[in-house]
Amino acid sequence: MSRVHSTTHPRATGHDELVPSRYALKVGDIDVLVISDGVLPISPATLATNAAEAELSAWLSDMFLPQALIDWPLNVAVVRSGGRTVLVDSGLGTEFPGFPRAGQLAMRLEAAGVDPASVTDVVLTHLHMDHIGGLLVDGLRGRLRADLRVHLAAAEAEFWAAPDFSRTAMPAPVPEVLRTTAARFLDVYRGQLRPFEKEYEVAPGVLIRRTGGHTPGHSIVRLESGGERLTFAGDAVFQCGFDKPEWHNGFDHDPEESARVRTRLLEELAASGDQLVATHLPFPSLCRVAAAGNAFRFVPIVWEH
Repeated sequence: MSRVHSTTHPRATGHDELVPSRYALKVGDIDVLVISDGVLPISPATLATNAAEAELSAWLSDMFLPQALIDWPLNVAVVRSGGRTVLVDSGLGTEFPGFPRAGQLAMRLEAAGVDPASVTDVVLTHLHMDHIGGLLVDGLRGRLRADLRVHLAAAEAEFWAAPDFSRTAMPAPVPEVLRTTAARFLDVYRGQLRPFEKEYEVAPGVLIRRTGGHTPGHSIVRLESGGERLTFAGDAVFQCGFDKPEWHNGFDHDPEESARVRTRLLEELAASGDQLVATHLPFPSLCRVAAAGNAFRFVPIVWEH
């Protein structure tokens, strides 16, 4: 079982928060720091575009969630292995005034004592704005090293050259913002991109693997060391995905494939007992998965501090 360490980094600064929004653990010899970038307000209908209204309403009630607007957690991770420091996704950034409680990554990296210049690699699960926006913030972008390597699936970069939103169900302004943000990101970081086809080992025991579904190049990150394993699932799993793996998310570019990817991943994790972290699960999101008939259960991991 993973050993969970104090969330206070020895070089933490005076910008620390009363309740630190970070969670540190070990996966064998790999150090992992899960960081909350904040929360995004979204309509619950986005979680289940193919569900009956009454079914969604009942699920929200069962989860003690409001019917009109819910907070969507937004998690990223810092992984240290083999002398490399890997940032997994980067949150929303600060260019979207409609989401004032997200975009906290730069401040929270500093509070955790993580120097952006120490980051050798960035792994992107996909190019939606809430995963890449943090790298476009001037206060963070300007502090990154010139030889930074940015890893993403080749299919993801290709998709955003001419994205197809025909099967999504997003609020009207969102597709254009996603498109322009992805285009800007690819332009800014093109010289540092390291695209891969199916999978790539970024650092010892840190493997990024393309799943597709949510976007054509959506990827997950697999950590393995000393017999311990953890998966950062990106947007393959949402909070409702345990109880209702067949529900379609409005941000899925291929809803049916997304459901298949989610079900396969949850079945695999339920069988292996490996740990799971995901972007939009409640912070710190560290859990295991249990089978429950035709669905699954989110089993939180006890904090061993």
